[in-house]
Formats: sequence, C-alpha cells, structure tokens
Amino acid sequence: MPRLLLGPLLRYVSDTDATIWVETDEPCEVRVLGGTAPTFCVAGHHYALVVLEDLEPGSVLPYTVELDGRHVWPEPDDPYPPCVIRTHAPERGEQLKLAFGSCRVSVPHDHPYSMRKDDDDRGREVDALLALVERMRHEPVATWPDALLLLGDQVYADEVSPGVAELIEERRPAGEGPPKEEVGDFEEYCALYRESWSDPALRWLLSTVSSAMIFDDHDVHDDWNTSRAWVEEMRAKDWWEERVVGAYMSYWIHQHVGNLSPDELREDPVWCGVHDGGDQEAEVREFARHAAREIAAARWSFRRDFGRTRLLVLDSRAGRVLEPGKRQMLSDGEWAWIREQVEGDYDHLLVGTSLPYLLAPGMHHLEAWNEAVCDGAWGKRAAKLGEKVRQGLDLEHWAAFQGCFKRMAELLEEVARGEHGPAPATIVLLSGDVHHAYLAEASFTSGPVESRVLQATCSPVRNPLDARERRALRTAFGRPMAAVTRRLARAAGVEPTPMNWAFAAAPTFDNQVAELRLEGRQAHLRIEKTLPEDWEAPKLHESLSLGIAPRGERVTVVAAR
Repeated sequence: MPRLLLGPLLRYVSDTDATIWVETDEPCEVRVLGGTAPTFCVAGHHYALVVLEDLEPGSVLPYTVELDGRHVWPEPDDPYPPCVIRTHAPERGEQLKLAFGSCRVSVPHDHPYSMRKDDDDRGREVDALLALVERMRHEPVATWPDALLLLGDQVYADEVSPGVAELIEERRPAGEGPPKEEVGDFEEYCALYRESWSDPALRWLLSTVSSAMIFDDHDVHDDWNTSRAWVEEMRAKDWWEERVVGAYMSYWIHQHVGNLSPDELREDPVWCGVHDGGDQEAEVREFARHAAREIAAARWSFRRDFGRTRLLVLDSRAGRVLEPGKRQMLSDGEWAWIREQVEGDYDHLLVGTSLPYLLAPGMHHLEAWNEAVCDGAWGKRAAKLGEKVRQGLDLEHWAAFQGCFKRMAELLEEVARGEHGPAPATIVLLSGDVHHAYLAEASFTSGPVESRVLQATCSPVRNPLDARERRALRTAFGRPMAAVTRRLARAAGVEPTPMNWAFAAAPTFDNQVAELRLEGRQAHLRIEKTLPEDWEAPKLHESLSLGIAPRGERVTVVAAR
C-alpha cells in the first residue's frame, strides 16, 4: 500500500493550470481533483507531478491526494485549514500578494535551536515561515499570499539537521567522502529535502500557496562557483563529482520541474524521458553531470506571469562564466533569453535573483575593487591575494561581475524608459542571500526614467547572523567605508556605476519574510520579523512597511557612486 513521503507541494499555478508535486514510497498512480499522474523512479525514489489543466479561472479549489485510489492527504486530525488551489482571475489580474525570502536552515523549533546564536552556537531563532503559517491559519483565504518565491538556500547541504547528520553517520565509514556535517550524494540530498519540507506547518504552507524556487550556493555547497580557482580546487577533491551531481539531480527533481508550466514540461526532454519506465537514475545522472560541467547544458531561469505582473527568476549561480577578465554572472545565451522576456506590456516587472543586485555601497565598491585586482589590475601577486580575499569574504555578488552589473543596468534603464514596451510602474529586483533585509531605490546617471527601479532584499527566513557579523555589515552601509572602498575601486581602474541608489531605512538582521503587494500600478512592500521570545507561539512583527509606487516616495539617500 503506497504512502506519501513528502508533499503535496502546490507549484505552478496560472488562470487555468496547476501542478502538484509529491514523493511516495513505491510506484503508484497519484490523483488530485480528477487529474492523475503515474510516479517516475530515480535511484529507487518515486515522484509524481500531477498536471491539472482547464481549471476555472478565479477559483478556490480545495483538494485531496489519493494514491492508487486511497485517500492519503490531508491526514486525519490535520489542525490546518483545507489546502486549496487558487487559480488566477484575469479580471483581477492587477492584484498580487507575493511573499518572498531566502536562507532557511532546517533544525528543531525548540531550545537550544530557537535561541539567539550569541547565546548558543546552535541557535537559529524562530522560523519566519512558521510564524507566517500561524497567522494564515486564523485568517480568511483571501488574505493569504498568492505565491511564495524562495530565493535560494531552500536547504543547507553544509549545515544539516540532526536527523540527516545521523543518516550520514550511518552511511559513511570514518574518513570517507566530504566532511561529516555535509551531504555527499543524491541519497543524502533526498533525505535533506525530506527533513526540510516535512515540518507540518511548512508542509501545509507549501501545499496551499503556489511556490517558485531558485537555488543559491548552500543548496549545493557554500561559495559554489565563486571563481574558477574555487571550482578547480573543488573538482580536485575525490568526493566532489558525486556531491555536485547529486545536488543537480535532487534540485531538478525537488525544485526545478515545479517551476515549469505544463507546456514547458511537455517540451523538456529530461521530463519526458523519466516517464519511459523503469528506474531513470542513469539518464537523470547524465543530465546532471552535463549540467554541472557545461553552463549551456540547462536553463534554470524561468518566467511566470500574474495578470499584469511579470516575474523573471534568474539563475545567478549555475550559469556563471568564471574566466578571469571575462567573468559574467549570466552567459550570453542567458542574456539573450532575458531580453526576450522583458518585451511586452505589463504594470510591474519583478526580477528574482538569489544574489542582490544593489548592495550597501561599501560592499559594492569592495567587490568591484576585488574583481579588478583578481583580474590583474595590481599585478599577479596582488591577484593571488585578491582571490583569497574573494573566497574568504564571499565577494561574488553582481558587483563582483562588473560587466554584468553594467549590462543589467542598461537593460533596466531601457525597460524603465519604455524601450521594450510601455514602461511599467515599477521594476523590483527581489533577492535574498545576505542575511539582512532592506529596500533600495535606484536612479540613473543619464537622467530620469518613467519606472521606479528598486531592490527589495529579504533574508534569512531562518539563519540569522550573530552580533559580530551584524556590526560588520552595518559598517558597510556607512559613508566612511563607502568612501574608502570607492577610492580603492577607482585606484584599481573600476569605472563609476551607471546608477545611484538610496535606502528606505536601516537594514534589519532578524529572521524575516517579505510581502510585495501589487494592485493596479500601485505597490507596497512589507517586511516582518520574528523574535526569539515568541518561540512557543511564533508571530510576525512589522519592521518595514512602505508604498513604492507610483513615483514620488522619498527615501534617505546613501550614494553608491
């Protein structure tokens, strides 16, 4: 008798389509709302993605899950509201509530894990998604987020939970494979996803709010693809090949396929191939190996439209070009795809990228300086030292890929001037990664544009910095560090940026989740945090609430140039 091991996860949702992802313990047929899908098998694991089409637009559809005709979800005595699919309504297409965040480590919700990191090294405070669920379960469905965008580090392959640590201890003899606190292959990645997504509250949230996801470094390995030197060092380790292939295999199954529309699934050769029967481990493994070695082997970026809002989610990790002197955050092929996607008529353009495009000025100039030094601006000896600094301080955001930073600035300015269609009311870059939250607004040195261009960053969901780390990052927002690092960058030959940006408020460093609410050409951003003292009854506390459209909202300027 088949059992449900993980899920259901509500993934892609449009006016008329939806997909539901599950993992089961044996082959079976999965049924949701009259739609069925057979499971497919990879390395002894069984998955299904039920594709539902021709749904009624603007509907709220409660659903259950059956395996071989037997009801398995919701479980008996489930304390949460019924899970539902909410299709978009064209006549209400101007409305969208998008929750977003990144960086969620999976550890228990009690002491010492719910304590501050400064009080206990194991402390990760209160999960912001858990607090979001606690609020949702007592509110009407109409108030819930329409979608949840998870911007990287959905799992921590190098900071595993106690349960996964026990599995690793059992599977690996002493001294074999990667460090014991890190996953090493596909099997261990699968256990990590199962533990991360099996928490009852998160499981309910993912079953009833459509989710979109993109990976960042910890989904694979800390500092993944920082530089060519980093990649060469990792490839020299005898355990790396199995680790990275397992990461790509598990990411494709657990995260990527759910980002795709039914039409995109039908055009995906790997997706079509896994349904040919039998265990498809060899085929998925070969795809993963190729994707890990060749940046053009797969496109992980994707697009979703929500009425008059367009969401582009960019892969800013796997598709990097890392050759010194020719570094690119995105390949030329990826840029061509992005330019195609921005064409059109919409009220809001949202650009999701795990790594923030606009950083604190002090950090921006430091990363730009470091790239120039690593590329030889101050000679070979300085370049070697610069590489150590790059890896040691994680200097690998957009600012450390100056060619791509300027390329993105040019594209944003074109869209904001109406060169790819009517200028949208807002262009909002959504990011995570940096373990603090802020809102910044950009202006272009060439003159005013029609759209407001903003960076909304929210991180972490659960993995806050300690006091020392917070002090260091606050320094990066100050004028003294910005002035010093700007001079360094100019001395290394870095040209001034094509834009300035300003911050709405001081950054916040708590566990937090953001909601971007769009209605017509109006927009509003809210960032909410959790507090460690609420660990027994998690709740959200507002730390930023700001209208960001139409033009005219004023913020305190912290110049980036």
